[in-house]
Order: sequence, then structure tokens, then C-alpha cells
Amino acid sequence: MPVPAPLHDAPLRIAYLTYRGKPHVGGQGVYTRHLTKALVDLGHHVEVFSGQPYPVVDERITLTKLPSLDLFNDHYPGRFPAYWEIKTREDLLELLQFSTGTFPEPLAFSYRALRHLTPRAGEFDLVHDNQCLGYGILQLEKRIPTIVTLHHPITRDRVLEMEHAPTWRKRRSVGRWYSFVKMQGRVASRMPRIVVVSENSIRDIHTDMGVPYDRMRLVPVGVDPDLFRPRPDIARVPGRLITTASADVALKGLSYLLEAVAKLRTERDVTLTIIGKPKPGKSMDLIESLGLRSAVQFVSGVPDERIVELYAEAELAVVPSLYEGFSLPAIEAMVTGTALVATDGGALPEVTGRDGETVLSCRAGDADALAATIARGLDDPELRARVGAAGRQRVLERWTWRRCAELTVEQYREVLAMPANVAKLRRNGRLPATTTAPGC
Repeated sequence: MPVPAPLHDAPLRIAYLTYRGKPHVGGQGVYTRHLTKALVDLGHHVEVFSGQPYPVVDERITLTKLPSLDLFNDHYPGRFPAYWEIKTREDLLELLQFSTGTFPEPLAFSYRALRHLTPRAGEFDLVHDNQCLGYGILQLEKRIPTIVTLHHPITRDRVLEMEHAPTWRKRRSVGRWYSFVKMQGRVASRMPRIVVVSENSIRDIHTDMGVPYDRMRLVPVGVDPDLFRPRPDIARVPGRLITTASADVALKGLSYLLEAVAKLRTERDVTLTIIGKPKPGKSMDLIESLGLRSAVQFVSGVPDERIVELYAEAELAVVPSLYEGFSLPAIEAMVTGTALVATDGGALPEVTGRDGETVLSCRAGDADALAATIARGLDDPELRARVGAAGRQRVLERWTWRRCAELTVEQYREVLAMPANVAKLRRNGRLPATTTAPGC
């Protein structure tokens, strides 16, 4: 019998979920914007469902907003909501979780998505969950075939934050905050297919979350090489460094970069551009204590074209992370032809390649080593040019959003061909009642 159309080659209707999608920094928003656009370019229909901050999506894509209480917005992070804001069961759940010190967005969003999509099950072939993994996703998967992208296990964030907590009270607070990770592990281990962005993350997800290897598939993320490209018409500023800080957490290693910049400034003129918003907290306190206020510039809310210009102005891009599941900022910097300094945290060596060839590499969590590696790059313009050109070529050969979308669709087809999902498609009216699974 022929393979059912949605399992073979027909355009698919995809409900794409992201519980938050910050547009220009943070992997979830960037991944959402570019993957969904590439899926539409391949001929598929995508509707994005998101909580705040909402992602920027292609004009061909419908963005359906599922508002949270927005307790962690940039203006008032950690605010307590007013009673009149509590309008639904999901709002109450979010408030209760927040009141216990737990990050509430994934769980609350999963139930908002469940409530919204259940009556619309007949409109979609598949749900693609971008690392929410709330309990509502398990219930949604019973109604609509579902696949999950898990960029890296948040267990690594939790461990690093607890290690860097200054007191036992703070460690206990961090543990409560990250208690949602247990839920994500339980949900991930019961999903039929997990898309993972690096081999390193596959190993860590198996170790930390117990997800069987045979449930996971490698689908690397991509970059738009026509947008992120060299700009030889823009002069590089001597001593200028650039980095991306999507969050002020230990995992991203920004404190080590700030210490390295302070060390370098005792002997040379070095400045740092940070793509991200300045927020009260550890990094801003460190900038003040190190006397770096005049040497550090934050840039946020600008289009990708301006970010490309910022890379072109820098002599070196830096990814100082203690751990990365992949690192979009790394490949975006590399494909612009800007020489990259990166640590060996998590999947970074898998992404960036060999030291001195496509990257200048150093140990994670070592400000002195980071400063020495940056100095090596600043002192050798020929090395920067060679590493920058080779880094761009490495990205061009491996990572584009079109290829990411093609591999993702392959996973969609495999999941839809599972007998249990053929039954769901039939029940939802997405397949004729007589359709059977491939091979029958």
C-alpha cells in the first residue's frame, strides 16, 4: 500500500511551540525565527505559538500569542503579579509555581498550549516543541504527533549556578529555581523523538535526563551565510572584542571574560561590545568593581544587519561559556569571517574545530587563559585573518538553516510514520480512515 501523503512528501502543517522567544539573543528565539522560515521555504505551513518575549517570525508565518504573566520581563524581572492578572487556571499555576521559588514558565506554557491546541487537533499534522517539556506536552502528544528539540540539558545550568552560588541559602534557592528540570527529564524520556543539536548534548541528555539514545537524533542548527557575511568595507577597531550575553548566568562565562578584559587593559587598550541588555546583577556589579564602565558597551534590540556590522568592527569575537549545547553565537561570528576565541566548554570544540586553525581555544572557567588567548589573537593580524577565513569555510560546509530544516523534516516524517501516530492522524482527520502505516 502507498505511504500516506503526510508521511511521504506532501506539505506538512506544523504547530511550533516556544515558551519564550527573545528575538535577537538567546538560542530559542533565534532558532525559532530561522528554522520556521526555512520550513516555510521548503513549502510547509507553520504556525508559531509563543509566550513572552515573542519571537520575530517571517511574514508568511502566523504567530499565535499565548501570554504568560510575564514575570521575568526586562523591565521588572521577578515581579509579583496583581490579583486581577490571574484570569485562567494556567495563570494560577504559574503564580503558585513562582511563589514556591520555581521557574514557572515551561509548565504553565505547556498547559496553555494543550488548552489551545486540543480543539484544533484536526488542523495540524505535528507539534514541534522547542524545549518546553512541560507535563502538558505529554498530554498533547496523546492527541497530536509530537517531536521535541532539546538544545542541551538544563541540568548543566543548574550544576554551574549552584557551584557559583556564594552561600548555602543561595544554593538552596538555585536548586528550587531549577526544580523544573526534573519535569523536563521525565517528559523527555517519554517522548518518541528528541531532536538534539550536537553529539555532546546527546551524551549529556542521556547521562543527566535518562533519555535513551535510540530516541534521539542529531540535527545541527544553522546560520544564514548571505546575512552573516564578511564586511570588508568596514574597518576593524583596534582592540575591539565582541560577545553575546543572552542571560546573566554562570553557564555563559561572562564574568571570566570581564576579568580577562580588566587584565588586558592593564597593558593595552581593549574594549568589549556585548550583544544583550544590561541587567542589574552579577555582571553589572563586576563591571563596576573592575572599573570597566567606559570599556564595555551593551547593544540590544538591533536588527541582524547591525549585528553583522558589529562583528565587522571587532578584531575578535569571544564565546567564554563554561558549557554550550551548540552555540549559535559561535557559528554566527565564524561565518562573518571574524576570528573567534572560544573555550572548550561542552560542545564548543565539536562546533568550532581545532585550535589555531578555525578557532583560538582555551580552557573554560580560566580568566588568565582567556586573557592570554585573546592577547595572542590581538597581537597577530595574520593569525586572525587565517583563523577567520577558515572558520567561515567550516561553517559554510556544515551548517545552514535550509539543511537544518531538511533534516528536521526527515524526523517529522519518521515520527508521523510510527503506527501510534498514524492512528492519531486518522482520528484527527489528517489521513483517510483506510490508511495504514508504511510497510503494511
